[in-house]
Amino acid sequence: MKITHLGHSAVLVETDQARVLIDPGNLSDAWHGLSDLNAVLVTHVHPDHLDPGQVPALLSANPSVQVYAESSIPDALAANDLDLGAMIPVAESDEFKVGDLVVTVVGRIHAEIHRDIPRIGNVGYVLRAEGQPSLFHPGDSYATSPAGVDVLAMPVHAPWCAMKETIDFVREVKALEVFGIHEQLLNERGFGLVTGRVEAMTSSRVLDLRSGTAHQFA
Repeated sequence: MKITHLGHSAVLVETDQARVLIDPGNLSDAWHGLSDLNAVLVTHVHPDHLDPGQVPALLSANPSVQVYAESSIPDALAANDLDLGAMIPVAESDEFKVGDLVVTVVGRIHAEIHRDIPRIGNVGYVLRAEGQPSLFHPGDSYATSPAGVDVLAMPVHAPWCAMKETIDFVREVKALEVFGIHEQLLNERGFGLVTGRVEAMTSSRVLDLRSGTAHQFA
């Protein structure tokens, strides 16, 4: 499995038979212009995970792509007079195939930002292919810790999380390797502080994939 971190929560996953983009949001632009995609997976409706301004061009460049989105997203877009085309709504425990990838949907709700801010739907995705490591992308939640995860896309900073929660989340998931996502609100020192603590205080190996270079996980 080849994984490329394209900035913030955008992650490209490639196998022999699949090319999948997760969370094309508005805090990164490295995913703009991607082609030959088989699927786009969206964890929740926040624009740093689903950019309504740029996603239409992505879909036009990939006319056969399937878009899988947390089940409340189509209605949320319609309520704001946004139309990003046909989406396949997904919810916790759903499972589907994209080429040689089996994708399992986990989780239901976004982490709490503040008690006065209504919580929205959020799902995570576990991607598996026979003979390859598994990847877990949680979106904006630490609430779900699926078993058997080899690689974790780890949100490192957000209005909804603290470093103590990040460390506990990584301990719960028990992935062999993790790489930081959701990092655009951190400067270099902040990113290093969080990832350094995670590496020192968990059993997971921490990788820095912010260069945008594809990393082959074996």
